Amino acid sequence: MRILVVDDEEHLRRMMRLTLEAAGYEVAEAADGEEALRLFDDGFRFDATLLDQRMPGLDGLETLRRMKLLRADAPIIMVTAYGTIELAVDAMKLGATDFVRKPMTPDTLRQAVAAALAKRTGVPMPTGEEPVAAAPATPELSPPEIWTTNGFYIRRVVRRSGDSDQPSADHHFVVRRGKEAGGTDVVVRIGPKAVARLTKEARRNLSPAGAFWRRQAETALVNHLWAKAAVPDDGRLVIDAVSGRIVDEAIVWSGD
Repeated sequence: MRILVVDDEEHLRRMMRLTLEAAGYEVAEAADGEEALRLFDDGFRFDATLLDQRMPGLDGLETLRRMKLLRADAPIIMVTAYGTIELAVDAMKLGATDFVRKPMTPDTLRQAVAAALAKRTGVPMPTGEEPVAAAPATPELSPPEIWTTNGFYIRRVVRRSGDSDQPSADHHFVVRRGKEAGGTDVVVRIGPKAVARLTKEARRNLSPAGAFWRRQAETALVNHLWAKAAVPDDGRLVIDAVSGRIVDEAIVWSGD
């Protein structure tokens, strides 16, 4: 497997190269976006690219856009020390496979590349990560999505609680790192205080089991994996408060 590392900082390129070569990859380097595009357009075939976001000349997003014009199916992992979730969303819209935060450990780097390669080759999720119904009479409701952040696969598990008339405030996910076997079950719970505050401030009565709160659960999990580079302790997150952003989203929300 051939990997292209694009970063204007020589010591970081060297660190990434040595880490990946130790894992058995063949690695090429580029110091800026222009050099990276020349390699891309010069008959070289790379299985994945690690692309720095902040570089002199062409920045990472513009380099990403041009790379995708050359090879729409190219797996490209954005790497940055200045990233935000908004920047990650922009990169994903342009076709980035993943978004990894500096400084990164060698393990995080290897896992991010492994996840990108697995997505490119269509390697199925391990058996242990298939959606599990809450009970025999409560089948999966819709196909789950798979996406990545910081080298993690995140798979949403959609299921209904058949034992209560109350909508579940729990949103279920399976998180897997790179190509590791199995995965970790993660539950993001929508706390009653958060629901009550949103109802009061946005004047919207949105079910904790509905699409709006599912989106907030996904965002909370992505933010945790982005900031901590690890699954939540005990596999649980609780949303107990709501920000002004969440209130604003709820006011104009047209789903549920």
